[in-house]
Amino acid sequence: MSNNNDLIQTLSAIAEGSALADSRHTRQAATEHTQGCYEALFTTATASFPLAERVAIAAQVAQWHQADSLSQHYQTLDIAAEPTPHLQAALDFARYLTFEPVSVTPQHLQQLQQAGWHTDSLITLAQLIAFVSFQSRLITGFTLLTALTEPSAVEVNPPATTAGRWHMQSRTAGNRRAPQAFTRKELGWEPWLAPKAFDSFSEQQQQVLTRFGHQHSDYFLLLGHDQPVLEQRTLIDKGIFYTPGGLSRAERELAATVVSKVNGCIYCASVHARKASQFSKKTEEIALLLQVQPGDELAAGQSDRWQAEIEAVAALSLTPPRLTQEHLLALQRQSLTTLEITDLIQSAAFFAWANRLMLTLGEPFIPEQQAVEGIQEAKSA
Repeated sequence: MSNNNDLIQTLSAIAEGSALADSRHTRQAATEHTQGCYEALFTTATASFPLAERVAIAAQVAQWHQADSLSQHYQTLDIAAEPTPHLQAALDFARYLTFEPVSVTPQHLQQLQQAGWHTDSLITLAQLIAFVSFQSRLITGFTLLTALTEPSAVEVNPPATTAGRWHMQSRTAGNRRAPQAFTRKELGWEPWLAPKAFDSFSEQQQQVLTRFGHQHSDYFLLLGHDQPVLEQRTLIDKGIFYTPGGLSRAERELAATVVSKVNGCIYCASVHARKASQFSKKTEEIALLLQVQPGDELAAGQSDRWQAEIEAVAALSLTPPRLTQEHLLALQRQSLTTLEITDLIQSAAFFAWANRLMLTLGEPFIPEQQAVEGIQEAKSA
């Protein structure tokens, strides 16, 4: 992929032939489809979500992340958007998704609908905001990695990062039992908007959904309201998490779990803590991470290598990101290669995207059998 067709490379000032450029070539699928998702969102538009509004929202989200080069990129597209109630409602929603996605409720989606946002455009809006959150973190991480120098004589230890808050209500909007603590048990997820019926997709679209195993998932059928973006996103996911070499799969799943602890996403954490436990065999360490309470240090009690990874991922996951060169040097001191650090950055950035969709388009619930077992355990205790 040439520099002209790789926005992240351009805005992160990644020199061709550098170790980071080579790492991104090694992760070619993630690199290619990150650009593909950008093009799906910003080279086409619809009457209900015109390009001018997309660019204005993207520029603002990037600015909130203090990703100056990305914000300027969107501003230089120079497509003026009229200040309308439709756009203002989207910007209000974007602020929640950017800074505290766990605070979004079904009422926020209703407010968007009242402002004229229908399900198709609303899903594209959520994807756009979350994607720019992903872009911003890639640029933050890669810019620091590109400029990484030898440690100064006086070593600076960045402050430890803490867990964020999460939902504590006992029932979901659909009146199912809701999880109130992080867990490795399997959870369900109920959407706040109607998923697109599988039969309503074209035959070709159905084949794509089936190829990725999405045909029975409410979450992916909901995202299917904008299938081009969903397809690119799925290919990015596979390019980041299911590729050989580099960072171990266990540590990529650890990164996903840490981001979910920062953002308060119980559902994502349940999936990826389970995988991290399976791949690492460190069940006690993962259990310790899940038990961290809001405001407490995420890396406490972990091995030196995991502490360095957890601190870097958590710092990158804040808005705006607080990742520093000291975090990256700590990773290097744990013998992480440039490819491994690239994998860590991409894994963390992707879950800034995933959490923002999971937390703002629906919520987790405890499957009925688990709920019954939980009640029985409580009675016998």
